[in-house]
Amino acid sequence: MKKMISVFTALFIALALAACQGGNVDAVETVEWQASEIYTDDEIESALKTVKNYFSREFDGCTLTKLRYSGDDHANEFKKWAEQYNSDEAIVIYSDFDVDSSGGDGSLMPDSTYTDWNWILVRDSGGAWRHATHGYG
Repeated sequence: MKKMISVFTALFIALALAACQGGNVDAVETVEWQASEIYTDDEIESALKTVKNYFSREFDGCTLTKLRYSGDDHANEFKKWAEQYNSDEAIVIYSDFDVDSSGGDGSLMPDSTYTDWNWILVRDSGGAWRHATHGYG
């Protein structure tokens, strides 16, 4: 019986630690965008999902609050990013997120909010979006 309690305790601790890993994307608001002449709504949704997936894996101690497509007005930037990352296409997604007292991985300001954080995603010939870089600028 004592051994069984130890196993359950270890399992509970492992599950609790796993639940604490990564960034929180549960309540993110997606801002509507004007119809794009470059990408379909499904392609933009796929890009947003790529950002959420990356954030949930890599942004411990952070909560994603808002996502938005940067818009077709940034098409020249898309071309530059695609070239820089040897890809056919790129898209820029903006986000807002909160950082808890841990400062995320230590590179972010604790107890702060980041707005208009850029996510640069690239892909080849209509394939899956992949994370290229992120940050300001």
